[in-house]
Parts: sequence; structure tokens; C-alpha cells
Amino acid sequence: MSDPTNPFAAMMVQSQEWLKSMNPALEQFTPKGFEALFPTMSKDMMETFMGKTFNPEGLDAKTRLLLTLAGLTIMGAQAESQVRMTVRHALEAGATKQEIAEAIALMGAFGGLPAMTKAMELATEVTDAAEKESDT
Repeated sequence: MSDPTNPFAAMMVQSQEWLKSMNPALEQFTPKGFEALFPTMSKDMMETFMGKTFNPEGLDAKTRLLLTLAGLTIMGAQAESQVRMTVRHALEAGATKQEIAEAIALMGAFGGLPAMTKAMELATEVTDAAEKESDT
């Protein structure tokens, strides 16, 4: 990530240098590490903030999260941490692996196959980890 022609890579190097100067332990900090700082909200908490609490006739948290996942997929699944966190929260809200896969697959028609494939890879990573965690 030290390619000088890539502005994102340059920004990451600058950010890592800045973080290292603040706290040497943050030298190896990555976007995925940042994602790990956010715990999965409980189903009840998600329903309170994202579900029918403020709009009893509206969408439940699971549906809102599946729609969020669809939007993130259409955008090209560029926000990897957000896709993984949304899948994690959708599972907690009661979405099945099949529902998550269908929400992503449908978006292939709108966002393209590369975006759909990337989102599927990210979702599979999360669902596989969740299955391993539930087995232990």
C-alpha cells in the first residue's frame, strides 16, 4: 500500500503514521481491525433503533438490514467493513443465510456481477464465522 500513484494508499500511509505517533500499538491498525471495535447489537436493541419502535407500521430491523445490504451491494460492495457489519447484524436480527444470499444475488442485476460477487464473498466470510462460533 505504498504506491505513490494511488491516493488512497498514500492516505492510508499518512493515517498509519499519525496513529503510530499517537499510540505505537495502532501501527498495525487496519479497516478490519476498526470493524472489530463495533460489537454486534442485540436483536432487541436493533429492533428498538432500526425496527418498528418509532414507526409501528413500518419495516422491521431484519428487513431494513437486508435493504441496507442491497444498497451496499449496488454501490459495488466497496465498503467492506459496512457489508460485513450489516451481514452480522442481519443474522442477529433473524435473517437466514439464504435471505442474505438472495438479497445480494438480486442486486447483481442492478450493481453488476462483480459487485454481487464481492458482496457474496464478504457475506460468506461472516456467515461462516458465525456458524463456527455457534458450533463452539
